[in-house]
Amino acid sequence: MPAEQPQWVLDARQAAGDRIRVRRLHMNLTQEGLAHESGVDRSTIQRMEAGHEMKLSHLLLVAHALRVHVTDLLHG
Repeated sequence: MPAEQPQWVLDARQAAGDRIRVRRLHMNLTQEGLAHESGVDRSTIQRMEAGHEMKLSHLLLVAHALRVHVTDLLHG
C-alpha cells in the first residue's frame, strides 16, 4: 500500500485537476470529448479532474488536447 501523500501534494493534484476541468469547459468539451481528443479513457479524465494520481503520459496527452503546455496545468 502506498505511503500517505503530504497535503501539499494532494492540493497540487486537485489544483491540476481543477485547471484541466476549467480549460476543458472553456473549450466546450465534455469529458468524453476530451477523452476522444487526447486518446485517454473518459474514466481517467474523470479521475484526473477529481485530483487523483495521474500518469505523466496522461497529463501530457491531455495538455496537448487542451492546447496548453503541461506546466500550465501544473502551475496555472
